[in-house]
Parts: sequence; structure tokens; C-alpha cells
Amino acid sequence: MPQQVLIYSSDFCPYCIRAKALLTQKHLAFDEIRVDGKPELRAQMMQKSGKRTVPQIWIGEQHIGGCDDLYALERSGQLDRLLTD
Repeated sequence: MPQQVLIYSSDFCPYCIRAKALLTQKHLAFDEIRVDGKPELRAQMMQKSGKRTVPQIWIGEQHIGGCDDLYALERSGQLDRLLTD
């Protein structure tokens, strides 16, 4: 069974769009929390990740990081393994 994927994002963030495009291209369902105009959700994201920028992505309980981190996992072949662990 695939791991749950969670992404904190913003509507107009090009990195968020790229990250969601990769997940969609891989036919992965993901939960999205939009932080636009919602300081409490951004604060929640920052507390969980230690980061201020979007996107912030989790696979299962593991914090992956942002868009560049997601694409690096894909290039290295590790993304599929993480998704099925």
C-alpha cells in the first residue's frame, strides 16, 4: 500500500505547481493543505518542518522537504521506494 503524501502549498507558487505535477504524473494521490491567507496553517507547517517556504512535503511520517528535494529523490530513484515502504 502506498504511503500517504502530504503537501503544504500556496496557489501561486511555481515550486508547488511543479511538485504537484510530479506527484500527479506518477498517479499519486496526495493531501494538500493550502496556506494562502491562513497564518495558523503556515505556523503549523513551520512548526512541523522548521521551514518557512512552500511547498513542504511529507511521505508517510518522513519530511522530504521542498520541490527540489522531491525531484532529487525522483532522479536518484529513491522516490518510488519511499512511496512503497
